Amino acid sequence: MPRLVKLGTALAAAAALLPAIDAAATGDTANAVPSALARCDLAGQDRRLGPTYVTALRVENISCATAKRLVRAYYSCRVRNGGRKGTCRSTVLGYRCRERRLDAIETQFDATVTCTRGNRRVNHGYTQFT
Repeated sequence: MPRLVKLGTALAAAAALLPAIDAAATGDTANAVPSALARCDLAGQDRRLGPTYVTALRVENISCATAKRLVRAYYSCRVRNGGRKGTCRSTVLGYRCRERRLDAIETQFDATVTCTRGNRRVNHGYTQFT
């Protein structure tokens, strides 16, 4: 049951952001969340990029295909440095990445990662079942 509760919490948090995203798309800037990042489509790929689920992928000055390669490489770095619970402390494909772990229970955790290289930026969020 804890996995279902945690997934429900993550989905509720994502749903809370939808009005702001919709406002940005319609031009209602009073309620928009400022962001220069473009969203990448993860349909059918959220479970093939390494972590259990990649929940979001946004890019700036980089293609989505390259960003997905970076997500896979970052996951590989984490696994090399401690398994599924590991952290990556080295550069990945020339990008400097910072991870922030959010909600965690014994069987899973959520995290966000920001990777930068010059003016290029990749943000991704993921859920990892341990």
